[in-house]
Amino acid sequence: MGADPTVETVRTAPCLVAQVRGEMDHLTDRILTPQILELVNSGAQCIVLDMSGVQFCDSSGLNVLLAARRDAEQTGATLVLACLPSFVRQVLQMTGIDEVLRLYDTVTEAEAALVG
Repeated sequence: MGADPTVETVRTAPCLVAQVRGEMDHLTDRILTPQILELVNSGAQCIVLDMSGVQFCDSSGLNVLLAARRDAEQTGATLVLACLPSFVRQVLQMTGIDEVLRLYDTVTEAEAALVG
């Protein structure tokens, strides 16, 4: 495993946009979960996770994303994913999670769908 994964807010208007970097697996879910939960609890109504910096994602990473979506819905917010590396998109498609999570090619596209 490399450096600890990070979730860094890069913009807050019109949506809260955060870039996820690093590996999303059973060794890092305990690090990612509170970082993403902080975004969900920020009061933002729309949250876009820019996944372009994700280097690896297994089932534990998928569980983090599904929990984040559930937590966001409980607060009345919408959480979506953008800029997914092809391997992450494939995992989401193979598991059917692409039918649960909203996926966008770009942050701009995600924001337009959420606020437009």
